[in-house]
Amino acid sequence: MTEKLNFAFYWAASCGGCEVVVLDIDEKILDVVDSANIKFWPCAMDFKYDDVEAMDSNEIDVCFFNGAIRNSENEEIAELLREKSKTMVAFGSCSALGGIPGLGNDKGKEEIFEKAYVSTFSTENEDGIFPEQLTEVSEGELEIPELLEDVKALDQVVDVDYYLPGCPTNPDIIVEAVEAIFEGNLPQKGTNLATLVNQKTVCDECDRELAEEKSVKEFKRPHLAEDNGEDCLLEQGIICMGPATQAGCGARCLNANFPCRGCFGPPEDVKDQGGKMISVLGSIIDSEDEQEIKKIVEDITDSLGTFYSYALPKSLLRKKRK
Repeated sequence: MTEKLNFAFYWAASCGGCEVVVLDIDEKILDVVDSANIKFWPCAMDFKYDDVEAMDSNEIDVCFFNGAIRNSENEEIAELLREKSKTMVAFGSCSALGGIPGLGNDKGKEEIFEKAYVSTFSTENEDGIFPEQLTEVSEGELEIPELLEDVKALDQVVDVDYYLPGCPTNPDIIVEAVEAIFEGNLPQKGTNLATLVNQKTVCDECDRELAEEKSVKEFKRPHLAEDNGEDCLLEQGIICMGPATQAGCGARCLNANFPCRGCFGPPEDVKDQGGKMISVLGSIIDSEDEQEIKKIVEDITDSLGTFYSYALPKSLLRKKRK
């Protein structure tokens, strides 16, 4: 390859971990520097939105966009970068699935403002003043991004070419993706790049032993459970999203004796990650009594946050209905 490719990185509604994991590819970052120009990466260098607006259409070869779409600025920049990019990669769980910010879809915009600015014990706001998008001050008019009614994944706003999920994603998958880009060897549009590493579920990457029979009489939170270090966490009554989660992470959380939270999203043949997980629970609960089963399931703390930690905006539920 004689010409360098033009890369862009952007951080929308997310924690910033996906910005850090780019550096976790270690010495491979030198190959990126040798083969690509960084045309836009405001987290790392001094770029302005005007710089992107001045670019020609498709001037950026690949844009790695991390973060969900939570406000009007996220939405505007997603549309701008899509216009300027040949290839758009939903980078990380927040971009690919809606991520942790997507749990905000359990509440409407008014409820979120009420909670954040009025009803919290640490907030003094007797007049109930909420943020306004436009505010007149002596120096002129100030504008801040408007909070959208619900959180969206990137492909619910713009066209996405590839998905690279994870919270943050696996550096090995980043390397595979970048090498495929440099070699001009990318798979068909719409591919979840995690499937290039493993097309099964996290359970297939886990070394823990499965029981032969149903065994669960109660579900326990991880910090309250006693893990024996050998048997399947789920069958010990510790909620683990492995059966409903796309493989590719190398079961890193499980290797650290912590249950899978589902950050790689559902496997390709599963539409709703939470629904799949609920069906899995029915296969391991050791009871035939309807009331007992109901009691066991009701003891699961924060079922929405457990089963839809990362993928609520892309689920069948998607958001709270008025």
